[in-house]
Amino acid sequence: MAQSPEMRASDVDRDRVAAVLREHTAQGRITMDEFNERLEQLYQSKTYGELARLTADLPDVDLRNPPAKLPGTAPAPRSGMHSGMRAAWGAWAAASSINWVIWLIVSITSGHMIYPWPLWVMGPWGVILLLSTLSGGGQKRR
Repeated sequence: MAQSPEMRASDVDRDRVAAVLREHTAQGRITMDEFNERLEQLYQSKTYGELARLTADLPDVDLRNPPAKLPGTAPAPRSGMHSGMRAAWGAWAAASSINWVIWLIVSITSGHMIYPWPLWVMGPWGVILLLSTLSGGGQKRR
C-alpha cells in the first residue's frame, strides 16, 4: 500500500528519518545547527508528508550500505590478525611495559637490581598469545 502524505507516521518512521539526518550530518551536507532544528521538527511531525519535507533537499541515503571511500583516501591497513587478537597483544604490551617500569623504579630506589619478576607476568601470558596467534586463533573469520 502506498504511503500518502496525510497518513500518520510511526515512531519507527521518525527514527529512520533521524538516522538519515545523522548520516547527512556526518557527511557534511547539513550543519549541527540544521541537524538540531530538523530533529526538533522531526519529533513534532505527525504525517509522512511532514517527514518527507525534512529530507526533501537531501539526496537519498542507503543506510544498509555505507558510502564508497573517496578516491583520495587511503584504505585502512589490513593485517591478517583479527582485531581482538591485536587488542590482546596491545594489552599484553601495555601491562608488560608497566610492570617493567615498576621493576626499574624499585631496582633504582633500592640501590641494587632485584629479581626480574615481570618475566613471570609477561612470560606465560605471552606464550599463550603466541600459541593462539600461530595456531590461527587470530585469523580473520570469513
